[in-house]
Amino acid sequence: MVASNVDEYIAGFPAETREVLERVRATIREALPEGTEVISYQIPAMRVDSKVVVFFAGWKKHISVYPVPVGDAAYARAIEPYQTGRGTLKFLLDKPIPYELIGRTAALLEAERGGH
Repeated sequence: MVASNVDEYIAGFPAETREVLERVRATIREALPEGTEVISYQIPAMRVDSKVVVFFAGWKKHISVYPVPVGDAAYARAIEPYQTGRGTLKFLLDKPIPYELIGRTAALLEAERGGH
């Protein structure tokens, strides 16, 4: 089933994954308070001024955040353990999720876009 909104998308996961996805969602909302949630490419995304800034997705053993912004050296070091592809951050569900890093990622993506 293809979700028509973020609530439906998150509802399709087991309880433990739903909890993480809800916290990721809240973290991104906090980083992008002017954003609007949408489903884009069949996964949750946050749009600001009609442009998608950040995507997140749940998987069986991890959650992912896309794309990866260009950051300073400290940010690059912080994301190193989570960067699995050129534009993907992958957070394993059996390890602590660095929500602050996810919020920082969303804020950097917005800044790259020319937002705040």
